[in-house]
Amino acid sequence: MDLINLIFRLGVLFSIYGFLWFFIDLILKMLVGGRTRTIIEVYLIKSIKYLFLVNVTFLFCLDINQQDVTLKNLLPTAIILLMYFIGKFQQKQKQIRLMGSFGNDFLYEGFNIRAEMFLIAASILLFISFLYFPQYASNGVANWFRESIIDLETTVLIGFIFKIIGFFFLIGMIIKMVNGLIYILSGQPFIDIQTSINSGKEKRKSDDFDDFEEVE
Repeated sequence: MDLINLIFRLGVLFSIYGFLWFFIDLILKMLVGGRTRTIIEVYLIKSIKYLFLVNVTFLFCLDINQQDVTLKNLLPTAIILLMYFIGKFQQKQKQIRLMGSFGNDFLYEGFNIRAEMFLIAASILLFISFLYFPQYASNGVANWFRESIIDLETTVLIGFIFKIIGFFFLIGMIIKMVNGLIYILSGQPFIDIQTSINSGKEKRKSDDFDDFEEVE
């Protein structure tokens, strides 16, 4: 039950942080006059985004565990954070494949697989480093994010919306965990959306035939 509550609360935290970062990113775009960012600028900004998300998540864990910094208390959060980053990475890949199928390759300009993997690994290492140096987790920017997230979460209407998002995040995480467990035990995932889509496409292709095809 504690794990379910943790996943739910992290889902709310991630969604509110993303909401706040949307406006920060919008301001940054306005400062450069809407100029297209280079790949270096994209990953520099993304690194800052992930750095403070890890930072705020660690502070959040300290609040839950009454400042008890132990691997046992923080390991579930580190795993959920890793799954969240991997999920964002996979979502971006799916978007690129989808747009590529329509001949639009502009998403590739701001995406680099090696940079994504390095950023995810660095983010998790940063979280682990806070276990040994928790004093560095408390800083002005991270505390501002933390207080802003708490304020939005406790707001009646907006907080309720983010809690709904947190609920769906919880459901998604449970599905991923069940899929992972079943895959380990049987070698086949319980829910494989990609396989279902591909099989549906293959079925449609096999059913179609050219207007000039001779049918015997």
